[in-house]
Amino acid sequence: MCRAVIESGGDTKAAEGLNNGITYLMIFPYILVGGIIYLVYRSTTKKS
Repeated sequence: MCRAVIESGGDTKAAEGLNNGITYLMIFPYILVGGIIYLVYRSTTKKS
């Protein structure tokens, strides 16, 4: 939605930068949750 507002103003460079920034910020929560799930999985499947 924010990108559409910026693009309607004619500044597509700013819209691309905003979209890349949002994507960059959304990657970290997925990495953190994935890491936690992996650690829990690894600790529950240990065969000691």
